[in-house]
Amino acid sequence: MNNTLVIVFVKNIKLGKVKTRLAKTIGNQGAFEVYTELVKVTETATKSLNADKRIYFSESIVDHQWVNHDKYVQHGDDLGERMQHAFQKGFDDGYKRIVLIGSDLPDITANHINEGLTALSKTDVVFGPAEDGGYYLIGLSKMHPCVFKNKPWSQNTLLNTTLQELEEKNIPFTTLQTLNDIDTFEDLEASAFYQNNIKLQERIKQLQN
Repeated sequence: MNNTLVIVFVKNIKLGKVKTRLAKTIGNQGAFEVYTELVKVTETATKSLNADKRIYFSESIVDHQWVNHDKYVQHGDDLGERMQHAFQKGFDDGYKRIVLIGSDLPDITANHINEGLTALSKTDVVFGPAEDGGYYLIGLSKMHPCVFKNKPWSQNTLLNTTLQELEEKNIPFTTLQTLNDIDTFEDLEASAFYQNNIKLQERIKQLQN
């Protein structure tokens, strides 16, 4: 067993259930296809990591995705509880450095994840900030439940609120490069992920006609 663990939170790819803000502009089918492509980006980014991996699905395990990986279902009433549960299981199982990422980041690479794991050699908590005020990556080398409790999930104050609390409690942390996730059509259009994916562009145009 490796002493480093990467957890990936992935939504079950169902029509009308993924990228709902994006769907308001390009429709449920368009949002479904964009999210499907984003999950592929995440699979690529995690493929060659020298760390154990666990995939946590939002509702139910999907056999044909993330083949040959350990798979679980997320548990908890909100995102904080679900993340805390996954981290706690990792620490209980003997892992020393754990990083968790989502699956909707167009620019995520193995380097970002490795930087997070490396940072945990020197600090308790690491965040990969997202441009919308949240974070795309969180890592822990010690369990700090406060990170997951009473936080403004899905709000643009999430990261600042969390960092402020860590400062007040003298819990050491560091941050990585800021990345943009895709919540709106403007986010999508501005991303190299979309600009370089001609097939996806054509498909979205086709769906909008």
